[in-house]
Amino acid sequence: MTLDFFRLMYPELSLILIIFTLLIIKIFDLFKQNQSLISFFNAIFNFYFASLLFSININSGELFNGMYISSSKFAFEKLILTSGTLLILLNSAVWLKNHKHLPEFYLLLVSSLLGMQYMISSGNFLMFYLGLELASIPLAALVNFDLEKKKSSEAAMKMILLSAFASGIMLFGISLIYGTSGSLDFDILQTSINANKLNIIALIFIFSGFAFKISAVPFHFWTADVYEGAPFAITAFLSTISKAVIVFVFISVLSPIFNNLQFLWSNLLLIIIPLTIFIANIFALRQRNIKRFIAFSSIAQAGYILLGLSSNNGLGFASSIFFVIIYLLSNIGFFAVVSAVSDSMGKEEIDDYKGFYKNNKKLSWALAISLFSLAGIPPTAGFFGKIFLITAGAATNHILLIAFVALNMVISLFYYLNIVKKVFVDSSQAPLADVKTGLSAKVSLIICLAGIIIIGLNGALLEYITKLINL
Repeated sequence: MTLDFFRLMYPELSLILIIFTLLIIKIFDLFKQNQSLISFFNAIFNFYFASLLFSININSGELFNGMYISSSKFAFEKLILTSGTLLILLNSAVWLKNHKHLPEFYLLLVSSLLGMQYMISSGNFLMFYLGLELASIPLAALVNFDLEKKKSSEAAMKMILLSAFASGIMLFGISLIYGTSGSLDFDILQTSINANKLNIIALIFIFSGFAFKISAVPFHFWTADVYEGAPFAITAFLSTISKAVIVFVFISVLSPIFNNLQFLWSNLLLIIIPLTIFIANIFALRQRNIKRFIAFSSIAQAGYILLGLSSNNGLGFASSIFFVIIYLLSNIGFFAVVSAVSDSMGKEEIDDYKGFYKNNKKLSWALAISLFSLAGIPPTAGFFGKIFLITAGAATNHILLIAFVALNMVISLFYYLNIVKKVFVDSSQAPLADVKTGLSAKVSLIICLAGIIIIGLNGALLEYITKLINL
């Protein structure tokens, strides 16, 4: 039993060990220079990532009477979250080097990642909710990590209040489920939940909590302000990692538990998907700040992901996870460039990128490729990801919805290509000077760009994900 405990919960126990190590470092002030701590943390986090990679197919089983579940699929999802976090940290090395609260940053980030991993492996609503709160509360503190900026404090306050409200709504739905079924175990709930009124109300409340976390319309109002106020590293984390975990949990929790109420949540998705994509596209067209732009871009991308989930089948779920990986690489690649510009010159407006190509040719192409993938332009991976999502959504036979989504993809081309136009075509009297990027940021950017190209041209990853879904 003890051996199984350490073997199955290895990903979470390793993160807990990292957290205690960081606490000791903070208490005894073991690293006098930030660069030394950055190198140390990157080394242990890279080791942690490698250990997850090599143990992905060997840790399957249950603990605590099914409250905690480990499987190859869950291990792969945790690997995605860890790899995305690692890429974001590599991008943020310059910003972190000059921050006076570096140990606290790592503590909060790892704690949030730990909560997300418990959400993925939860086999019980109690475990799931504890993981959700552990993931959410540190994120609110991280949003306020630019302590000298008023916008950062306002964004953190807005996030903590609205996040608490959404968590309360979800918790009320969970309490209704417990009242009607007498259990919080997912295995029991799959067979005991039926279409009575209390269960329907519970589903609506829980679904609303999920929609808030993924920033689906009309639960998106917090997103742009929070993204704008947060540091670039946390904006990247919010727009990728926190959305990815909700997709994973939707597949493993919401869909199987409420399978008997599929008629309801699938209809809710059919309403939310077009609203999310259309409203996000309209607002993205108007944005001038790069963070607010990516906020509405991420909302629109969430709508595409929900299209794959709406099919409620293996192809749709595999397509959604596949697209999450592509979106993660594309968005982090985009952030690698814009955060480098912000760190070097403090520029965060889209118009600041006019004539960017003149002095930053390599970064301009990296920015363009990332935007092409987000827009779904071939031969980038984003194109294939959206094709698979539309194919999965077409299985629902809602032709008008598919046509509407395809039309909105055309609309999104305008605001993505508008930035490319400013970079390559528009001229400026004072274009941005040569932007210097650190070695770690270059490594992150190369990985993202290689993934955007290779994943799109190779179907092995989608086949592997489909195999995991069908296990």
